[in-house]
Amino acid sequence: MMNGLYNGYGDWGVGNMMGWFGGGIMMVAFWVAIIYFIVWLVRSNKTNEVDNKRAIDILKERYAKGEIDKKEFEEKKKDLSS
Repeated sequence: MMNGLYNGYGDWGVGNMMGWFGGGIMMVAFWVAIIYFIVWLVRSNKTNEVDNKRAIDILKERYAKGEIDKKEFEEKKKDLSS
């Protein structure tokens, strides 16, 4: 009964529109979302590594200048590495 109802609409039937929308567009949107997530994940990981190295470099510089002592240097270094 339902099959006969939709066959009268030809190419404008619900089945064809849902086939394109549900198949083609949603497939493209899915892959775009996956690729965007992977790029975001790689960039955020790289940013964290750069920030952490920069912080350790600043800490070493402060220790070399004598602004902090060895105990404070070790504590802060431990905090940055975890």
